[in-house]
Amino acid sequence: MPRVTIDELFRRSSVALVLQEIQNGIVGNAATFPALAEAAATVGVIPNAVRLARAARVAGAPVIHATADSLPGAFGSNQNARLFAAARRDGAANARRTDSALPVAELDADGDLILPRYHGLSPMTGTPLDSLLRNAGVTTIVVAGVSLNVAIPNLVFDAVNRSYQVVVVTDAVAGIPLEYGASVLEHSLALLATLATTDDVVAVWQASVD
Repeated sequence: MPRVTIDELFRRSSVALVLQEIQNGIVGNAATFPALAEAAATVGVIPNAVRLARAARVAGAPVIHATADSLPGAFGSNQNARLFAAARRDGAANARRTDSALPVAELDADGDLILPRYHGLSPMTGTPLDSLLRNAGVTTIVVAGVSLNVAIPNLVFDAVNRSYQVVVVTDAVAGIPLEYGASVLEHSLALLATLATTDDVVAVWQASVD
């Protein structure tokens, strides 16, 4: 099957931007995983996500912040994997309504949607994201954020399994080490999603309003 271009995909789809865990407690001013925050900074995840969000807003596409939060007392939080234990050990509470649970300041804008996730690894199963997107007629999801180790692949797999087209913005996602993240993009996500740069996606959104 011929590869679908970003332009073709956007012209025949209703598109939403999903920003995965680009929040203070993950990659921002309260980050509890310094290596991941450093990787995101090296790639340029935050500034590129800012550009994506601005273009999406102008084009009328919803901007959705999929954040990882926790309820009081960590009620209902997963405890069945080493990742969750490491998060607790490193103090990654991301407690609801605290600074660490908020999108980074550069990305916060009126009209954006914030969908906190209190359990699991994907906003497709841990929030009403899927139902809301379907009700809004969205068929294509543009994905940015962290991490390529776990959450981004999980989101892509879940979205593809639910029949969405997915665009992963390669210079707005990161994993650790950086070389591993690049391998995930090339050898796994490229089989399921359309890979594009921030420039590619912004150009198509800008063309749609010119």
